[in-house]
Amino acid sequence: MLKQCLTAALLMFALASSAMAQDNSTFRVTLLGTGTPNPNPDRFGPSTLVQAGNLNLLFDAGRGNTIRLWQLKVPLGSLDEVFLTHYHSDHVNGLADLWMTGWLPPVYAGRKQPFNITGPTGLQALTDGLVSAFENNAKVRIADEKLPPEANRFNVTEFDEQVGGVVYEKNGVRVTAFSNLHGDLIHPSVGYRIDYQGKSVVISGDTRKSKTVVEHSRGVDLLIHEVAAARPELLEALPRLQPIMNHHTTPQEAGEVFSEAKPKMAAFTHFVLLANQDYPPMTPAEIETATRETYDGPLAMGQDLMAFDLSGDKVRVIPWNSDR
Repeated sequence: MLKQCLTAALLMFALASSAMAQDNSTFRVTLLGTGTPNPNPDRFGPSTLVQAGNLNLLFDAGRGNTIRLWQLKVPLGSLDEVFLTHYHSDHVNGLADLWMTGWLPPVYAGRKQPFNITGPTGLQALTDGLVSAFENNAKVRIADEKLPPEANRFNVTEFDEQVGGVVYEKNGVRVTAFSNLHGDLIHPSVGYRIDYQGKSVVISGDTRKSKTVVEHSRGVDLLIHEVAAARPELLEALPRLQPIMNHHTTPQEAGEVFSEAKPKMAAFTHFVLLANQDYPPMTPAEIETATRETYDGPLAMGQDLMAFDLSGDKVRVIPWNSDR
């Protein structure tokens, strides 16, 4: 039995080491979670992994991001920086899991350094709250399991939503933050642009149709944008749902953003699909049809673990295959 356990552990280590083997030409984006607060096993909470050169950067930490990372054989401890777009629960409810589980010693975790995290104003308060909430857990694990105390610490970079600008620059990778339009009362809220070796990707964050998203996305290789859709009959029957739609971007509006920005590839994530027992959610095919009313360029209907390779002349869409 011991021999079998050791063999399994070595196999996991080999898989992890292989997954971590990135070179300077690597520029890959993977949608870890394309969902919402809904506990949907097919669409985990909002989270996107950007691998540029030898860096692993995570944008938002929604529910289940730890599971998706390990499906990719990316150890939680190998993340170089985590970026948050805003503080709605579905974008941060996987943060505690990522932080604490990534501190554990097994091969799927193994963080030895502080947890590096960047976000708009309010991030320090959030991380301080997590440290307080998990204080007893940390004390026990340090005393009992001899985990490194420094790796339980948050290294926080906080910036002003309205100022934005370059918030991270390392090994040729530049991350720029910009404000978006999630709603009059929802501040801070930002999107991010990531540039590496002449290629670029924009992650819109949660937003209504926004001029700043368009401005930062003009001519990018990949524009990842949120989308919200509901059948008109549903909104007529339940007008209380309209405020939710007012915080997001319809397929037609997203199509207008894509048409103005002209990315090489557009992709949807964070599918806000309102429905009830009488009116089912709009399907991806219906959302694509609605988007085509205002946009006729390349478009990917995002799914969990769908990846995009930006290292070549064209953006290559890679559907998830558990064998890869």
